[in-house]
Amino acid sequence: MVGKPAFAKNIEQIGYHDLDQKPGFQMAMQEVDGRYYLYSATFKHPGWHILDVTDPTTPEYVKFIPGPDLPGQGTPKIQVAGGLMVTALGGTLPRLHGTEWGDPFEQGVIIWDVSDPVNPKELSRWHCDGMGGVHRFYFDGGRYVHLSATCKGFRNFIYRILDIADPRHPLEVGRWWYPDQWLAGQIEPPHGPDYDPEMAMLDSAVMHGPAYPKGDLVYVSYMGAGMVILDISDITLPRLIGQLRHHPPFAGKLAGARCHTVMPLSQRPYAVMTSEGERYSVFNEEMTRRSGAQPLNFLGMVDISDPTDPTLISVFPYPEIPQGWPYKNFNEIPGVGAGPFGPHNIHEPHYHPALEDRNDRIYCCYFHAGLRVYDISDPYVPREIAYFIPPDPPRWLFTDRQGNNIFPGPRLATTEDVIVDNRGNIFIDTWHDGLYVLRCTV
Repeated sequence: MVGKPAFAKNIEQIGYHDLDQKPGFQMAMQEVDGRYYLYSATFKHPGWHILDVTDPTTPEYVKFIPGPDLPGQGTPKIQVAGGLMVTALGGTLPRLHGTEWGDPFEQGVIIWDVSDPVNPKELSRWHCDGMGGVHRFYFDGGRYVHLSATCKGFRNFIYRILDIADPRHPLEVGRWWYPDQWLAGQIEPPHGPDYDPEMAMLDSAVMHGPAYPKGDLVYVSYMGAGMVILDISDITLPRLIGQLRHHPPFAGKLAGARCHTVMPLSQRPYAVMTSEGERYSVFNEEMTRRSGAQPLNFLGMVDISDPTDPTLISVFPYPEIPQGWPYKNFNEIPGVGAGPFGPHNIHEPHYHPALEDRNDRIYCCYFHAGLRVYDISDPYVPREIAYFIPPDPPRWLFTDRQGNNIFPGPRLATTEDVIVDNRGNIFIDTWHDGLYVLRCTV
């Protein structure tokens, strides 16, 4: 265990693991014969961790499964349900990973049998084409995997649906895209000297994912196009029925994904909608100079009782500044490379029996503002009730090919993903550090 957290309110740290100095990213979990197994994708080192967290105070590291050994390979996303594990294969971004444009990588998903929880057996690979591979996806152990994936003939990530009734032979059965993503249906605009493909992607209608199903509807985060609601009663022909745009005013030039996540609550007619905190200015001094202030990235509650007219009803409060925090706020921290600020991943129950599914509480990794816990009993007045900011990392774990730090400036702890099991244990991972196990005391 690293020791006492730097800052915490109504949360205690009960466990820690350094993940063999391979920082994790999205996490998944299953319970088998009374034992709890945590699976973590990775941010920098292609592959997947397996830990036994039956005793949450002492996570037991089981193994690391290497991913494809390619210079540009990313393996950031993972889901485990119904005895199957699905892992994403995609590319990387030079600003985030220290790679280079054009580095080769495999793209698609791998489907594994995890009935033996510590010895996954690969069943199949589904390959997508395009420019980026698979980013986020939804899988709850049922017949379908809902993907954010690139596709030949389309711009950036679109919605693609895999049927894995036979997991050895996955088959695409449906897809949906925003009109300006179909390359044959548009005229390519001229690109000036300041054209930035990453920023152009964030501004446009691009599926970030996941596509979160509830009944015959699926709720999709679509970056610049906001929340998109589709009718999938005919899985082969998703149909647009509702949309909520939020940019502008929320999420400006320095945001990450304009709309990062849309998660409908399982038992209430509301959805949580988020943008992603900015990542880009902290890696590029020139971009910081010309772009200016960080935008208001947000978490919001949306009334979806009428899916044809989703309505934003509240915005979550700015994270509480801990007593003794060395900066005025979380935005104005001196030094390029201070780290991104704003919401990132939230706990997504996915109707999973091993995970907590409270309709009155939201957990969000808020980058360097740490884990934030909110009471949403009253959807019009979300309240922050707890937070945990890990200790700052002792070293950078991300370097370029010359061994230089990618992120100059102060080393701030930066939380990435959160998952909460059905025992109330909270697991968060960090950008440059390991896995923290927490308990909320309220």
